[in-house]
Amino acid sequence: MPTYRDFNIELNNSLESSDILRDEKDIVSSGMWENGSGTLTSFFTSSTQSGSSAAYYLDVYGTNPQSDSTAKAQFSVAYGHVNGSGSAGAVGIDGNRASATIYRQLVNTLLGPNEDKFVFANSTGDTPKPDYIYAISIARQQLREKMDPGNWELHLSGSDIPGQYGLTKLIDDSNATTNPTINQGGRVFNVVSGSIAGGTASTYEAAVDQPGGGLGLFYPDLGIIILNGPALNATASLSTGLASNTEGGNVGKFYEAIRGEDKFQARREEVITSQHYFCRVPNSQFNFSSNPTFTSGSNGDFTVRTFEKNPKTFITQVGLYNAQNELLAVAKLSKPLLKSYSREALIKVKLDF
Repeated sequence: MPTYRDFNIELNNSLESSDILRDEKDIVSSGMWENGSGTLTSFFTSSTQSGSSAAYYLDVYGTNPQSDSTAKAQFSVAYGHVNGSGSAGAVGIDGNRASATIYRQLVNTLLGPNEDKFVFANSTGDTPKPDYIYAISIARQQLREKMDPGNWELHLSGSDIPGQYGLTKLIDDSNATTNPTINQGGRVFNVVSGSIAGGTASTYEAAVDQPGGGLGLFYPDLGIIILNGPALNATASLSTGLASNTEGGNVGKFYEAIRGEDKFQARREEVITSQHYFCRVPNSQFNFSSNPTFTSGSNGDFTVRTFEKNPKTFITQVGLYNAQNELLAVAKLSKPLLKSYSREALIKVKLDF
């Protein structure tokens, strides 16, 4: 009576049947926020974090961390200025110049070695390089692998000024381009005004075709959104503080613009790699059991007399072993599977990682 059976292993491109199918990849899209939600409608900050590093960034939560000890940051918001304006400190003056630190950190992360400023698309043909930007960075545990392009929408409070972009709702232009830019930060799409709900026309409009052009840059592989500072300041009424050696509170102003509309819709993408194990149970095998209730007495008589010459077992689980007969995984069946000399079985075990 065999207690285990070896897999017949062939290469994936072999014409012979193999019991193991390796490295099957599927792209799975799911809600990016806590508990698998696709839309975040409540926004909170931590008083502890706000008091220590708010000049640099603010972590944003979906539940109140003051009353919920399990609350986790969903994303962070930040403000950056190439020269450090809007934050305390200057050349020869005490202060951390937090906005300059944030700007250079984002440049080093997202741009190439010979680039020192973010460039935004423009419908007039020029390439604006504003001195200041606002940024959103998705928390790693929420992002996992990457954001799903074309499946996020951010609402901001503030004015919707005719002829100046209409910045109330932000999306990316991935539906309008088949050839995204690739740089140090991975794929790059433009941020444009529009809505993914109902497939409105602006959803499919490229940045250069919109009044004012692109409003920002979207890096789905890193979960980072960079927004054109002057455009955001004009349309979201942020009153960005740009004085030198002065804390402008710009990070808090950006957070309030997001909190004022209470909607950040987003999904993430993950590549799930699977291996399929086809456990084939021939009719002549696995018809006996070592369970002590299967037989009785010193002669090993069947407990159930009708099993004589027609034994039956019930398969309840499958164990996967390595070459040293060490148990690596156990797959449990949803219900016992009857096995006898007149019955064969094929049980597929799927491992995702």
